[in-house]
Amino acid sequence: MNFITPKNTDLLLEEAEKEALYLKLIEQINKDFNLANEGIDFPKSISPEELKIQMHEKVYRMIQYKFAEYLNLLYIIDVSEDQIKKLDGSDLVVLAENVAFLILKREWQKVWFRNKY
Repeated sequence: MNFITPKNTDLLLEEAEKEALYLKLIEQINKDFNLANEGIDFPKSISPEELKIQMHEKVYRMIQYKFAEYLNLLYIIDVSEDQIKKLDGSDLVVLAENVAFLILKREWQKVWFRNKY
């Protein structure tokens, strides 16, 4: 089975739940944020909707107040620089939402591949 990139956050989280990998996704996110010294500790009980909201808020705050840490986080998670550069930065709220999706997408990829191979 090939890895198919989900089109948006909701579909990604739905897919993670379907594959019973949602908890692993949360663990991966927590692990990488902590590696970047951005202590985040999403509880395993967090709903996909709440995860989406909190990720968006976290990224938004980092872009606004901790830009160097934000760049470091993207580096540690290994989000494609090209994909980030393609985003429209004129609206910070939208930008943060798109970046949160790219982070989730990359984390999901890691979890998915580790599970399959």
